[in-house]
Order: sequence, then C-alpha cells, then structure tokens
Amino acid sequence: MDHPEEPMSRLRKNLAAAAVVGVIVAVNLPAVSGFASRAWHDFRINQDDYKARNGHWRFLDVPAEFKVNAIHAALLRTGKVLIIAGSGNNAAGFAEGTFKTILWDPAKEGRPGEFAHVDTPVDFFCAGHVQLPDGKLLVAGGTLRFEVLADKVERAGGALVVKNEDPDARPRHLHPGTVVTAPDGRLYRTTAHITVPPARKIETGVPGKVRVVPSETKVFAEALVEGAGGVFTPAGGMAKYEIRGLRGRERRNLYAMGGAMTLVKQDFQGIRDAYEFDPVTERYIKVRDMREGRWYPTLTALPDGRVMTVSGLDTVGQVTRDNEIYDPRRKVWLKGPRKFFPTYPALFLLADDTLFFSGMSAGYGPGQLELRPPGIWDYRADTDRIVRTPTGDAPDEKEAFTPVPGLPEPELNETGASVLLPPAQDQRVMVMGGGPVGEGEPGEKTATDRTAIIDLTRPSPRYERGPDLSHPVRYPSAVLLPDDTVFSFNGSGDYRGRGASDVLRAEIYRPETNSFHEAATPAVGRNYHAEGLLLPDGRVLSMGSDPLFSDKDGSVPGVFDQRVEIYTPPYLHNGEQRPVITGGPQELLPGHRFGFKTPDTGRIREMRLMRPSAVTHVTDVEQRSVKLDFRAARTGVIVTVPRNPALVPPGWYMLFAVTENGTPSQARWVHVQGAR
Repeated sequence: MDHPEEPMSRLRKNLAAAAVVGVIVAVNLPAVSGFASRAWHDFRINQDDYKARNGHWRFLDVPAEFKVNAIHAALLRTGKVLIIAGSGNNAAGFAEGTFKTILWDPAKEGRPGEFAHVDTPVDFFCAGHVQLPDGKLLVAGGTLRFEVLADKVERAGGALVVKNEDPDARPRHLHPGTVVTAPDGRLYRTTAHITVPPARKIETGVPGKVRVVPSETKVFAEALVEGAGGVFTPAGGMAKYEIRGLRGRERRNLYAMGGAMTLVKQDFQGIRDAYEFDPVTERYIKVRDMREGRWYPTLTALPDGRVMTVSGLDTVGQVTRDNEIYDPRRKVWLKGPRKFFPTYPALFLLADDTLFFSGMSAGYGPGQLELRPPGIWDYRADTDRIVRTPTGDAPDEKEAFTPVPGLPEPELNETGASVLLPPAQDQRVMVMGGGPVGEGEPGEKTATDRTAIIDLTRPSPRYERGPDLSHPVRYPSAVLLPDDTVFSFNGSGDYRGRGASDVLRAEIYRPETNSFHEAATPAVGRNYHAEGLLLPDGRVLSMGSDPLFSDKDGSVPGVFDQRVEIYTPPYLHNGEQRPVITGGPQELLPGHRFGFKTPDTGRIREMRLMRPSAVTHVTDVEQRSVKLDFRAARTGVIVTVPRNPALVPPGWYMLFAVTENGTPSQARWVHVQGAR
C-alpha cells in the first residue's frame, strides 16, 4: 500500500501542479479549459490526501473474451467472484441458447488464470441465489420465455391449468405443441413441456371413503393461427379446454381450465430449474426442480440451513404466491407458506427467526400499496398451519404478517436498496432511494433521495426518516464495509437511466453519526442490472448497467455496459499498516470461543464476521456483518461466536480484524457450522 507523503512536501507538489494547470488555461482559453478541468480533476483524485478522505476508483482490465452482461454476482468461499449473465437480457442469445458465466479471481489480478469461463446449462437470467451452509451457491429459476410486447404479439395466448382427476394414473408428460381446443373450437398449442401428476387421495376420517383432489399444472398456450382469429373470451371468465389426442378414461380425467386468450403483452416466464454451484469443482450441479417456475425470485437463508424461496414470475408469467423451501441436505423442495410478495423482495432473516420485508423490491407485481406493505413475517406459523391443513388451503396471512408503519414515500419502493445495518445484532434495516413501480406514470416523481431506518428490536417498530442521499436515485448499490459503514453508490434519476439520468455519485453512511459523507465518484454511471459487492481484501466491486437508451433524447437504443470498476475505500489509503490474522481454526461452532493468532493484538478494535454477497438488481439479502465479542491473548485474540443461528446462519464467512482507525485486515475465511 502507498503511504502518504509528508504534508509540506505534498503541499508543494499540489501548488506546483495547480500553477501549471493555471498557465495552460490562461494561455489557451477557452479551447483547453475543458481539458484542463479534466486534468485537474484527474490529478486531484489521485493525490494521497484525497484518497485518504474519499477513496479511489479504478477500472478492472477485463479481456474481451471475458466481458459479459453482468446480471448476477456472488462472492464464493474460495475468494473468487461468480458473475452470471445467462442470456444477459439478450433475446437473440436466448434463442440461440448462448448462456454465460464467468469466474474472476481477485487474488490473480493481472496474472494468468484471473478469469475463466464456466459452462452454463440453462438461462439463469433473472434467477435467485443464496449461499448454502457448505459453501455452495444455490441458483434457482431464470428465463423460460422472453416477454412479448403488445405490438409484437402475433398469436393470442394465455395461461392454462391442466387438471388430472385420476388418482390412479401415472404422471403424464405433455410436450410443447400439445394442442388444446376451446369450447368454440379454436385451437391452441402449449409452449413448454409439463409433467401432470395424478390426483391426490385424502382421508376423510370415514372408513373406506377418501376425497380426490385433482392435480394442477400450469402451462402457457398460444393460438395456432395469427391475429384476431385466435382471440377467445369465455363466458363467465373461465372455460374448459379439451386436450387433443386423449382417449377413454384419460380423456375424461385430463383437461385444461383457462381464461381468455388475448393479444395483450405476454410477460417473461420463469423456469423451475435449480442448480448448486460448487466453488471447488467450479461447475453447476443439477438438483431437483422447484415446484414453481420463478423469474425474479428472492432466496433467503434460514437458521437451520434451509432456504426460503419466494415470489417470481411463474411458467405462465404470473407472480406466484406459492413459496417453497429448499432443504440442501436432502436436495428437495418443500411446500412453503403461501404469501404474496412483489418480485425480488428484500427479505431479511431476523434474530428471532422471522423474516422482514423492507418494502423494497424490483421488477414486477401490482403497484397497489396495500399489496406490498413492509412488515415482519412469521413464516414458521404459516408453515405449521400448512402442515396441519390436510387440504393444503392457504393460511390466514393476517395472523402471520405484521405490517410496520412510517416508511416515507411508500409509492417509491421499486428498485431501491435495502441493508441490514452493521452490526447485525442491532437489528436495524435501512432503505435507500427507489422509484415508482415500472416506468411510472407521466408527471410522477421518478426517483427519491429518501433513506429510512427501522429498529426491529423495539416493541412496536416503525420506520424513521434518515439523512437524505446526495441525489434522488433508483438502482443504488449499497455495500457493507468491515469498518461498520455502508458504501452507497451509483443509480439513476429515471427508469433505466432514461433521459441520460445516471448519477455519478458515491457516499459513505456512518451509523454511529447517522450521516453520509462524500466519497470519490465512479467513472461509470449504472442503473438497471447493476451489482456491487465487498471483496475479501476490503475493496468493492461494481459492474453491470442496462440502460434503456444511450442518449438523452431516447432515440438510440441502450447498450449494456460491460466495464468493471473497483473502489478502494479510505481505510486502505490512511497510511496505517493493515492488521494481519496469521493463524486460527477454519471450523467454528455457534456459542464457542476460538483463538486467532495476530501480531497486532494491541491495535485491534473490532472483530467481524461478514457473510459474502449474492446480489442482483441491487438486491442483496445475504450480506450481514456480525460483531464478535473478543479479548486479547498473549499471541492473538480469542473470539466468541454468537450462539443464535438466526443471527449467524450456518455457512462460510469472512473474518475481519479492524483497527481503531477502521483499517481492516485481509479477510480470513471461516466456516460457521449449524447449531447442534
């Protein structure tokens, strides 16, 4: 690390450079004034004293063959970063089956082997992801079908529910192109493969009598003919569609129910596929499919190592309420509590083993505020009721979800950032920025500078307005730093950077003073599909941006920005030597004490466990910073891991030692096992 120069020497150099720039401007105005201004800016941001106050940005040199449309990013327990593009929001790439994933190794920066391609089996574009207890990354969902805007829809289409009333039948496979007939004779064909299970038999309590519950499987269908000839509006809103090619008993028991077949916009559709990415073998491993297709889902780690999976557009393009839980030990998906969330909801695990929806989300779902209130969700109560309900009926959501009041500008809760403020023990959540649902209506406010904080340890928690951001933005990134601050950066003032509204901004929030201070500004403006995450060396990675247009007038289509920037915070420019953790165990148990060797015992102020990020659409419910109680020992420190697995979910963490000046060590990877 560069050390700052002596103040007097640095002052003389700065004055000399300023004089040179002043002469250039005076002689050549106005021709070179712009150049001089840029030269002065570049000179200023590269001075040691500026870096010590504001940090420093620089570009990562990415070879052309490894540049991708970064949609998702996750830090793996090997220290490498998994960058997932899938089709990269590219319809042509989707049609060709061109799906991409890249691995970047920060430890090999600038050396051979820094980047690598990873074989990508399905389109993970707009999937969900979460860190599993063993260090694998669960990636679930993605794209089954790209949206078709209303003016591009050629064939009428709609959702069907295929029902099977025969409990003794074998699972029936219906392939894409299966033809169904509407009551008026119009013909439609399915667009995806489905497996229709047999009906279920449910005991009635009366000997010899059972109740048969038909199975239901969703599929999208479109007309065989183009244009208005395929439009069908059933009387009463629903109709029975006959499946062609069936005979006898199967024909009586297997059929489809559906509503209107229309030429309106057809939304994205999600896949059921799920994979675990193994950071050791560096490949995707197929696991059992989800029950529902999901596009824009949120996956949240639970205290027992399982994963709550919510929301997402399903296989017919509708926001699903049917949530499910992944069990990584058995590699199975379990039916979860039914609850509506808009897509990519910011859903955090709290210390009492409830889940908190911050109110922030990204993407899809109705805009009515009553359908998306922030609140505390006791998912365990819902799960218990589902287990005890033999019919599988939905539980009463009012008993399990408690809305919280006070969030300012609740109509601007799309595409904002949410973080569990450090340390996690404080149980405070902060939201930053945001905008209206979708593109918003003409005349509506397009972005907000609002922040708000809620203390969830209070008996009746409510949001309180926090300090304003420097600019109104949606799509802001927010990354927890090991010195217990939050780095907030980028964003745009309008939908997907429309009107050249990207904001080059960066600021650091200090929880202890409840204030922001300016940080060095990035060189790249970023909006939709942007990511930021903390690296093991304490730097911050920033990438992705998918603008709607490339010009202010909206006449030139946008181009996905594949440049990558790295921010080095002020704590790595303050001239202090970083503390070093030289030894210690890798396996940690909740509630136990462990010793770590360091020659810097006297300088260490804090010890932190930081969970690695898995981020997309500026939504990252994985990152959390856990304060460790510790005491000095003769050759190091002895730390105590919190006993509560809802505070420290099992998995791999970065262990940081932090000095009084906020200078962090290089992270040491440790594995927190599940509670025993």
